[in-house]
Amino acid sequence: MNPGMIKKLQKMQKDMVKAQKELEASTFYGSAGGKMVTVEFTGDKQMRNISIDPAAIEDVEDLELLQDTIIAAVNDCMKKIDDETESVMSEFTGGGLPGMF
Repeated sequence: MNPGMIKKLQKMQKDMVKAQKELEASTFYGSAGGKMVTVEFTGDKQMRNISIDPAAIEDVEDLELLQDTIIAAVNDCMKKIDDETESVMSEFTGGGLPGMF
């Protein structure tokens, strides 16, 4: 293999590792129910915080709605992490390997 090509591949691998570490260190936010529930995750999908508006629970019947809202907020945040990861990593894959990261 061409030595120039090997150097390019090594640089690309180093850049990919750096980009992945930056993504993992990033903070992402998701919300649902008009921001009744907000969540905070790191790029490696570790939850850091959840905030629930006290108005979300006026009585016990609101519990099921609150649970659904939490799930929606978490899913919103996970999608943002996945979208950003795909966007950043597509620089290295040329967008040709969807779902790889």
